[in-house]
Amino acid sequence: MSEATEADALLETAAAGLDMDPESLERAEERLFALRALARKHDVDVDALADLARELEAKVQALEDGDARLAELSAVERTCREAYGKAATTLSRARRKAAAKMDRAVAKELKPLKLEKAAFMTRIGNLGEDAWGPDGRDKVAFQVSTNPGAPAGPIGKISSGGELARFTLALKAVLALADPVTTLVFDEVDSGVGGAVADAVGERLKGLADARQVMVVTHSPQVAAQGTHHWLVSKSDKGLGAGSGVLTSVDALGDAGRKEEIARMLAGAQITDEARAAAGSLLEGAAP
Repeated sequence: MSEATEADALLETAAAGLDMDPESLERAEERLFALRALARKHDVDVDALADLARELEAKVQALEDGDARLAELSAVERTCREAYGKAATTLSRARRKAAAKMDRAVAKELKPLKLEKAAFMTRIGNLGEDAWGPDGRDKVAFQVSTNPGAPAGPIGKISSGGELARFTLALKAVLALADPVTTLVFDEVDSGVGGAVADAVGERLKGLADARQVMVVTHSPQVAAQGTHHWLVSKSDKGLGAGSGVLTSVDALGDAGRKEEIARMLAGAQITDEARAAAGSLLEGAAP
């Protein structure tokens, strides 16, 4: 009996603690409905609304502080622009100084290559700001004039094939002095030239080989004769099945082979004694 009395007292105490106000219950229900509506609006769970509120509050605060942040970023941008401007100016000055030095060196190379009447110059202009980068804000172009009094123009447009090959060789010869590369490869640098000009190209290549290894792919007998070692590159489909392609061979030539190949370059398919004699003369003239 005492337990029932005690339980009844506990129930009365609990009931007294409950807010039985109908208006309070209605307000709770309205709040619950409002929370569910907000959750649907923002596509989140009701339990995530508190985190969402804090996130939106932070964004509003960032917008309110936007002017201060913009001013801070503008100051950083000005500092970076000034630093870049100083570095780019220093680079431009060094580049112009190096270009003038290179132009003088290339000019000395042109006469031995039978381009004594030609002129080479490096033009340095300004790039648009959208093209600025880690290499500075300079636009560099090589220009040449191949005849006295003729206006200079882009090296690729003004030069003929043979002239372009020799300008390229002159540039390579000059830049090789500052280039750590120990092997230079020229693919038909004698293109479009012959006779005395080919002799000049061969001699310059031979001189360039005094300081580093030089490999040259050539069809010119005058240039080939200047080489210390010779390899014959040939293609053949003999012995290969139909549709098997072409076999490329590279064969080292001895003294006799060198003479025979240069004679072939001189005479064509039919090698004559005169061609062999001429090849011998070329090899003797090129000997150190």
